[in-house]
Amino acid sequence: MAAGRDHLPCAAASTEAYFRTAAAILAMRPASAEPDMSAALLKRHYGLAGSIATLSSEVERTVEVNLSHGRRLILKTSTRPEAVDSFRFQSATLAGLQGAAGFVAPEVLRTSSGALMFEEEGVCGYLQTRIEGVPLHKAVPTPDLLFRTGSALARLDLALAQVNVPAALRPVLWHVGCWSRLMELAQYLPSGSIADSVRVAMADYVEFVEPQISNVAWQVTHNDPSPFNMMTTAQGTGFIDFGDGCWSPRIQDLAIAASHAVTDPDLSFGWGRTSYRRLCLGHAISALEARLLVGLMRARQSALILVNYWRSHLFPVDAQYIKKNVARAEHGLSILTPLGVASGEAAVQAAMSSSCCNAISVRPTGHGRRTAN
Repeated sequence: MAAGRDHLPCAAASTEAYFRTAAAILAMRPASAEPDMSAALLKRHYGLAGSIATLSSEVERTVEVNLSHGRRLILKTSTRPEAVDSFRFQSATLAGLQGAAGFVAPEVLRTSSGALMFEEEGVCGYLQTRIEGVPLHKAVPTPDLLFRTGSALARLDLALAQVNVPAALRPVLWHVGCWSRLMELAQYLPSGSIADSVRVAMADYVEFVEPQISNVAWQVTHNDPSPFNMMTTAQGTGFIDFGDGCWSPRIQDLAIAASHAVTDPDLSFGWGRTSYRRLCLGHAISALEARLLVGLMRARQSALILVNYWRSHLFPVDAQYIKKNVARAEHGLSILTPLGVASGEAAVQAAMSSSCCNAISVRPTGHGRRTAN
């Protein structure tokens, strides 16, 4: 891919049309009120039968399937047209990750006809294995856990850099290209220090980070490695829910994971250099990525706060589930707010300085840039 075209995904996601389409997707309630066709779809497309239990989900319908011999699977379905591209991306990404080492991801099961997903009139979906383990939000964030998480995340991004999947440029509101427009949702924030911190963080993002973000390496990313989407398993750190994945800055996954780990106001970087170093171990980041990292973390925390207060206003009955990560983001943002551009870069450089020699390179051949479809 020519250098000029590497920046096209960033430009495309920064348009008003992309933002409006992405916002409209999250402004619709999941089709949970419709009759559940999961059992019929499972039988028709996979030849399987089992007990069905509905799981929480913000967009598509997600059910757990318990087969008679004890195996548990996850079936995702939707009647919404935009779900076709989302499921094409998710199923192809999971298929592309099979065989990769250093982390755990669900395995996509092919349909009876050999396809990664099924489409029929009015409904689409795919079937995957269920990862057994403990979500990170229920685990104590010890230095060893941060080390294992950071190393697995680096391995995941290394593997994702090699995949060439469809629909990586579909509208996703969590894409960095949308962030500069999210402040129109500030009307849904409660007044006070958090709203002020969000405004400052987003203003800094627009002024300093956004003009430079197209100059870092881009690739397919998970785009939501939160404590609810990462798990400790007997086989290693697992990653689930690739529904927000897209073509993003390579540093994005580290910024998101790190933003969720900011917890201690008594430490200079929210969790201390040693813990930060362990989380980042495995990520050989460039000088520009180090300069932008804290700004990306603060902007992601702010985006999470803005989008979820807005969606909680739209769907008050589901507010508790929608806002499951908001308190963590608010707390972390309050800790990072005093860090300016220079002090944030200095903190990152100091934390990374003693770990770079041990890092697993996440710069694949081709400078980490591959075609997104």
